[in-house]
Amino acid sequence: MKLFTLVVFVVSYFFFIWKKQYKAQVCWIACAILFLFRIIGFSDVFTMINWNVLGIFWGTLVVAELFSLSGVPAYLANILVVKARYVSWAILSVCVVTGAISMFVENVATVLIIAPVALAIAEKLRVSPVSLLIAIAITSNLQGAATLVGDPPSIIMAGFSEMNFNDFFFLFGRPSIFFAIQLGALASIGVLYFVFRRYKERVGVFERAEVKTWIPTFLLGFVILSLVGTSFLGNSINHRLSVNLSGLICVVFGLIALIWHGLTELGVRKSNRGKLGSTLFQGIRNFDWETFFFLAGIFVIVGSLTKVGIIEDLANLFIRFVGNNRLLAYLAVVWGSVFFSAFVDNVPYVLAMLPVVRSLALGMGMNPYILYFGLLIGASIGGNITPIGASANVVACGILKRNNNNVDFLQFMRIGLPFTFFAVLASSTFIWLVWK
Repeated sequence: MKLFTLVVFVVSYFFFIWKKQYKAQVCWIACAILFLFRIIGFSDVFTMINWNVLGIFWGTLVVAELFSLSGVPAYLANILVVKARYVSWAILSVCVVTGAISMFVENVATVLIIAPVALAIAEKLRVSPVSLLIAIAITSNLQGAATLVGDPPSIIMAGFSEMNFNDFFFLFGRPSIFFAIQLGALASIGVLYFVFRRYKERVGVFERAEVKTWIPTFLLGFVILSLVGTSFLGNSINHRLSVNLSGLICVVFGLIALIWHGLTELGVRKSNRGKLGSTLFQGIRNFDWETFFFLAGIFVIVGSLTKVGIIEDLANLFIRFVGNNRLLAYLAVVWGSVFFSAFVDNVPYVLAMLPVVRSLALGMGMNPYILYFGLLIGASIGGNITPIGASANVVACGILKRNNNNVDFLQFMRIGLPFTFFAVLASSTFIWLVWK
């Protein structure tokens, strides 16, 4: 049973890499095979899926999508460009805005938000858009790990470890993952400055983007404030309650955002109110359901690994490899995650490794959060090494290709590899010193 389950997982992973466009279908075919061979049952499917994580993912992505269409992100980026004196500073300013948005908006959505602005800036400033789009993609991947709602791996880790929104800033009275990521950002911004240092021309007159509506920005702010509020509720009443409320809150705000969008599209005219349902249906249909169902299916596949005992076996093998050396265990988790995430999707990797590192921490008598954070840092930032290591990278390269700018593997790595090394080194060192 163990061998068969492991084979199903490995074959599925191969198809995730080879046929990314069908990853949700492959995932649920694997689940069906596990069900037919009675490795999992109907009840397992519902208990293995973390519905709270899916709620957070769905709700925040809906609000973030409307936020991206509102024109506010482009407006903010353009303000910084106007204030920058030199081209290099303008480019770095856009990267800073990208990182700030990516803390609260999924990485792919962030790249799609900033890419048109970046292309316009590159044309206006007469610089190649290739390096700029690469910088935007890897910056979004880095800052996506800073908050609970920044990226699916963060949401997954929070759901697994029962962390709330505030725990990403301070946990048990200690600085948490947010501050580690910011230290990594400071280190990596030096790399980006080195890349763009030759652009010493002055920035001329630059036309600002117009904001279409501020409503999605307010909704996104309310989502964040509500998550912060439930965090305080958890500290005073019940931590598990606050964690489980997070998904419900995000779903509610996602529905509010859809209804507002539907009413706006219809112009709130009485004669058109009957069409509201079809407008909302269109908005729901355009949602990224493939990633949603892929995430749900991965929960089931990884749950099957835990059920048959493979996760425990991997943890024991890990313990035999590192012995009693906690630093070696931590470094293996961090840099091993960097290596694997450079070539494979970090969502199934994080889901598979979380129970492994928990068992490893318990077996060695370690605080599990140090390994959770190390895993998140390595998996989130490691994807920056190659153009296929993260979805945001693939999207950025696709945008460049559509604009007649091809990006080869080595060209991407010349920026991504040093960026990743210094960001991971700074972030992981901070976590070790604070949490060891």
